[in-house]
Amino acid sequence: MDLGQRIGLIGPNGSGKTSLLHLMMGLHLPASGRILFKGNELQDNKDYKELRRHIGLVFQDADDQLFSPTVIEDVAFGPLNLGKSPQEARHIALTTLDNLGLRELADRVTHHLSGGEKKLVSLATILSMRPQAMLLDEPTNNLDPRTQTRLIEILNSLDIAYMIVSHDWDFLAETCKDLYAMKDGHAVRSSTASLHIHRHAHLYGNQPHEHDHVHKSKPDATSASPDSSNEEKE
Repeated sequence: MDLGQRIGLIGPNGSGKTSLLHLMMGLHLPASGRILFKGNELQDNKDYKELRRHIGLVFQDADDQLFSPTVIEDVAFGPLNLGKSPQEARHIALTTLDNLGLRELADRVTHHLSGGEKKLVSLATILSMRPQAMLLDEPTNNLDPRTQTRLIEILNSLDIAYMIVSHDWDFLAETCKDLYAMKDGHAVRSSTASLHIHRHAHLYGNQPHEHDHVHKSKPDATSASPDSSNEEKE
């Protein structure tokens, strides 16, 4: 991932999309191949701990991410874990909720929230840590149309890189510039134009297919470099 890149990742169930995100975050260790961050191979928990200061993961199930009694405590947890004082963490959490239009949820009991509210709060818990990049696993699952529209607005307002795993073609077309598909254990890349071609095919009941211009990424390395010194790729 390059600075500011917005990637959509698709593929059938069981193709390894979620596993890829978990590998990138060090939640699973690779049986083969390498995970690279800023050009360096990640080998132990210390390496992954440093990566997690810069890249955040929004889980598919918000209940796996939210565990504090109230929303403000959940959103402040990340900054506290990064060494901020309780006062600083609370200020950052409130600012994050303000920026996302969620300030009215601050003192709500987390497990009383709706599914859509939980999803937005789980996003806030990541953004409060000011990441350089973000990974989102099926963020539109069980979202009502209004919350999905709000999520699209939030993502399009961000100036960080992100990768979204989703089966929702319309959502990917609204939020991503680059499209990858999991195929035979590899990530196959398609151009920006192909995202709209694939979306059109999906609307008419056709399955995604490869085009002459797609190319396979290296199967032995997954690179996450949001801090790359290279210019942002179009």
